[in-house]
Amino acid sequence: MKFQAFEAAARSAFEDIPEQYREGVDGLVVSRVTIPHPTLPQIYTLGECLTEDHPSDYSGPDTTRSLIALYWGSFRALAALDPDFDWEAELWETLTHELRHHLESLAGDDALEGVDYAADQAFNRHEGLDFDPWYYQYGEDIGGSVYRVEASHYLEQIWGQDDFERADSIEFDWYGERFRVPRPEALGDVHFVWPRGLDEGSETLELVLVRRRGWWEDAKRLMGASRPLVYESEAEVERIGRVP
Repeated sequence: MKFQAFEAAARSAFEDIPEQYREGVDGLVVSRVTIPHPTLPQIYTLGECLTEDHPSDYSGPDTTRSLIALYWGSFRALAALDPDFDWEAELWETLTHELRHHLESLAGDDALEGVDYAADQAFNRHEGLDFDPWYYQYGEDIGGSVYRVEASHYLEQIWGQDDFERADSIEFDWYGERFRVPRPEALGDVHFVWPRGLDEGSETLELVLVRRRGWWEDAKRLMGASRPLVYESEAEVERIGRVP
């Protein structure tokens, strides 16, 4: 997708989001730049929520202002690696993901920010306690839909239900190589898949298969009005080859 078409699609998607969910957002910036990860190959930052808080006794759209930035060059770099890259779906997921960061900033809840929250939720998960299934998103965003929480890495993939049911396997790239695992039986809202055999020392990788949701579903999730369906499974991993 050329830059002009990408920018037009981004601005159209931004305007499609209800105005009340864009309150406090000063605008959308669409940049040509490419932002690769400094050490991990084939990992790029697709977008950012650039938030600035102004001193006040309360938090709200008058004191918390954000700009949403999308990086066309990073999208183009990922598209060059994946012949099935869905520009429009990735654009929408990146845009709504960054808007969620803004909404969380408006909430003024420090517990929703940073690696400490993600680490606490990871502990709850491994202890069999209730946990936020999107906890990994509050860890370090290292680009390319990869998040790091201490020594754990989470590679997020967004799936439509129909596409998931048609797939025989799940493919993913990691450190310059392409792998696949058998498709799990169920998608749910969030499905954590541990690909056996990819762990390096104390570091781990999990795939996080997330069902594509509408904006209203995301809003209800942020407000705690819905309870997600979460699965966890293991799968044998198969190396396909080097990423071209």
